[in-house]
Amino acid sequence: MKQTIPTYDLNSITRHGILIERIESRTMSAEDYLFDKGIHRDSHYIFAFLESGRAGMMVDFKMIEMCSTSVFFLLPGQVHEGILVEEVTGWFMAVEADLLSDAVRSVFEESLVDIHPVSIDENWTEKLNACAGILQMSCTEEMLGSKEGFLVVRSLVNAFTGLFTLIFLGVNHTEASGESRAAQLTRKFRILVRKEFKTMKSPSAYAGLLNISPGYLTEVIREVTGRSAQYWIHQQVLIEAKRLLSFTQLSVKEIAYELGYSDHTYFSRLFSKTEGCPASQFRDKNRKRG
Repeated sequence: MKQTIPTYDLNSITRHGILIERIESRTMSAEDYLFDKGIHRDSHYIFAFLESGRAGMMVDFKMIEMCSTSVFFLLPGQVHEGILVEEVTGWFMAVEADLLSDAVRSVFEESLVDIHPVSIDENWTEKLNACAGILQMSCTEEMLGSKEGFLVVRSLVNAFTGLFTLIFLGVNHTEASGESRAAQLTRKFRILVRKEFKTMKSPSAYAGLLNISPGYLTEVIREVTGRSAQYWIHQQVLIEAKRLLSFTQLSVKEIAYELGYSDHTYFSRLFSKTEGCPASQFRDKNRKRG
């Protein structure tokens, strides 16, 4: 067991913040740096497109399985582990968040629904293959080493990830441009919670950042999600608590402090009330070897 969950970045692989690789009939091996890192987080996005084969992973305690033909992505900070890669053909891209457009990031980072692999048809497969191929050919030191070439590569990155965005929006039947004011505020609230949950625990604090009244925030969040604003704050705290309980050897008291609670007994009560069991019992049931 470790004291922290390992977080990997792209610095040891590339200095340009982007890695795109064509995968041909690959099966996971102990030397597979793309898939077999054990339990970890990444500081970057991952976009996967499978043409054939099967791939499976654990993502924040949920088992995710992809089969041909489908697409999937991982957000920075999600805890995951590669479980299965079996005769996979397709594309894998890792990219730093600041290389993505705000429009692309808003769809994925502020999503109001859980993300699952999405099956795609031949039309989408052709588009993704064509775009990924051009992007890979453009990711050369010569192109990335000049300002103009880098802008071209960045445009291709946003084209490729933009296709993922369109696929995701189509499946979830959402159109950001047609969202209500309530939905827009809810998205902003959810992304703020993901960033600030360790230091900000009250709905009123988030209402202040959003320049609205606490009462209006509470009303809007319940209208859009069916849950209270406090519920979503607690959920972000609890998913991080479960990650730390399962994948580190920090004590419950240390985890409480890590999550911003000076009173560890309050955190313990919150965990037990929400999860239906004490934190120590959850750890015993879900502990993984580090």
